[in-house]
Amino acid sequence: MRKQIAAANWKMNLTLQQGEQLLNDIIATPHELKENQQVVFAVPFPYLAMAQQKVAGKKNVFIAAQNCYNKKSGAYTGETSVEMLQSLGISYVVLGHSERREYFNESNQFLAEKVNICLDYKMTPIFCCGEALNVREANEQNAFVAKQLEESLFHLDADAIQKVVIAYEPIWAIGTGKTATSEQAQEMHAHIRAAFAAKYGAAIADNITILYGGSVKGANAKELFGQPDVDGGLVGGASLIAQEFVAIISALK
Repeated sequence: MRKQIAAANWKMNLTLQQGEQLLNDIIATPHELKENQQVVFAVPFPYLAMAQQKVAGKKNVFIAAQNCYNKKSGAYTGETSVEMLQSLGISYVVLGHSERREYFNESNQFLAEKVNICLDYKMTPIFCCGEALNVREANEQNAFVAKQLEESLFHLDADAIQKVVIAYEPIWAIGTGKTATSEQAQEMHAHIRAAFAAKYGAAIADNITILYGGSVKGANAKELFGQPDVDGGLVGGASLIAQEFVAIISALK
């Protein structure tokens, strides 16, 4: 059974005190997570240690970094290595978010290097892919997303690829209030799974977790997560509101 994940991406939001309160409020709500269900909080770097302490001992609840560098160590002022993250007990790293690609010019090849070093340190990449509005309007989204996968992930062998979580994020539906319909989400998730099946075989493709990220809210999570190839969500704004994110966790199938 595929892993189902409700992942919160706080982005560059909240003070330490606000973040601590948000985690307290969410953790205080009882969650009956099944064996294949997980909750992941991708918090800003300064809050990783605090968040890791908050979830210690909580079954199926993990902390993620929002990024990492592609080198083990060295003279890279301001960057954070996977070795540092591993020493904190962090389990997941979000890679290739559309904001990293757009604002920091992260290329598919650069992201491939980050994927490699995460896997070398036995950390799980949450690899983001997705198209902008102009690509969608030109009906080129399938080829665009396939290229992102091919150039960043398809060098991995069959064992390694199953250790990667995919997050499909239609960029035109992030922070805009627009949301891909559940049918649009399912269509792209099925396309992504088919791309993995063509490369690695259907059995391996069926084992890969694919999250949807694009204005997921408590009100639409159940319908989105109910699609056969949607295995949860990478949630932005709604993850900053305890009641909203609790509803999203409850929507996991």
